[in-house]
Amino acid sequence: MVPSPGSTTPPETTPPELTPRDVPVPLAARAQAPAVVPLPGAALGLAWRSLTPADAPELAALVARIEEVDGAPFRTTLVEVGEWFTGSWKDPSRDTVGGFAPGGALVAYAFAEVAPGDVTIIRANLRGGVHPAYRRRGIGTALVRWMDARGRQLLAASGSSAAGWLTTFLEGESGAEHRLFAAAGFTPARWFTTMRRDLAEPSPERAVPSGLTLVPWSIELDDAIRVAHNEAFADHWGSQPRTAEQWRGSRSSFVPRWSFAIVADADADADADESPAPVVAGYLMAESFVDDWPVLGYSFGYVHQLGVRRPWRRQGLAVALLAAAMDAFRSEGVAYAVLDVDTENPTGAHGVYSRVGFTPVHRSVAYTIEL
Repeated sequence: MVPSPGSTTPPETTPPELTPRDVPVPLAARAQAPAVVPLPGAALGLAWRSLTPADAPELAALVARIEEVDGAPFRTTLVEVGEWFTGSWKDPSRDTVGGFAPGGALVAYAFAEVAPGDVTIIRANLRGGVHPAYRRRGIGTALVRWMDARGRQLLAASGSSAAGWLTTFLEGESGAEHRLFAAAGFTPARWFTTMRRDLAEPSPERAVPSGLTLVPWSIELDDAIRVAHNEAFADHWGSQPRTAEQWRGSRSSFVPRWSFAIVADADADADADESPAPVVAGYLMAESFVDDWPVLGYSFGYVHQLGVRRPWRRQGLAVALLAAAMDAFRSEGVAYAVLDVDTENPTGAHGVYSRVGFTPVHRSVAYTIEL
């Protein structure tokens, strides 16, 4: 090759050899997954099989009983339980297990799944429970072993060399379930705070910088909001991009009229025949959980997702979105706004929420095994 004027041809070099330390170890090696995940033993007094969507009504009744006895501050509905089975990436025949008492009643369950959008951290999310009348028999320990083994299989099958986590979320900060996972090698990794804000107090001022407009959620904006969410949460603990299918799934509680976005104003000089994708600077997605209201003793609107992309942070967008949601909640007679926040959120969200009147009411913990 003849170098162009002013350029230089670098001397030929030999690429440095990679040492074993430089080569990422595949998750398939790190996960130490078993070839087969056996069902929990019959010695526990239960019959075991995988679960199907047809089991959702009985599973929802079991989950409700567990939540009632354990004093959970929410109630999972039948529709929400049905959503545990939905998603093209899920295989209930391998990713679920149920334990049935001699009379045929479902008294224990477990799920494991890896979301399809995971890139830099592959997360095996685990959930399970045991009917209160069947506790202290070793069933919970057997379920945790099953979830650990199936989670490791899913991590190994990802084909990734990224970090791998076995993860579960537990209510409160202590208790039998916490001890059960700790005994299996899980450690507390992150704490989350549920906060509420009394809507009898006026909403904060809704100030949106020039060049931006606050608009109601619309289906036309939905994918642009997803893209904004993936970017806004890229620096949050444990967060991974969401595919379009993930984003649009599990929406039984979503309330469009309570949800908003802040978008960049269209360029006045742009070609009128072109329709550029909207640029979402921030967004708020809200949900309604009316089955939780009697449990807590008050009505509330839930802020499920709230994010601001990095170029627009520290300009009051989060407060403007919260104010819009509070006004929407209040207009329908709802008493409180509620949200959950990572106590170590890197954007300072915890402080923002405190400044606009949110106060803590509950805590939960993420337990992990990092591979």
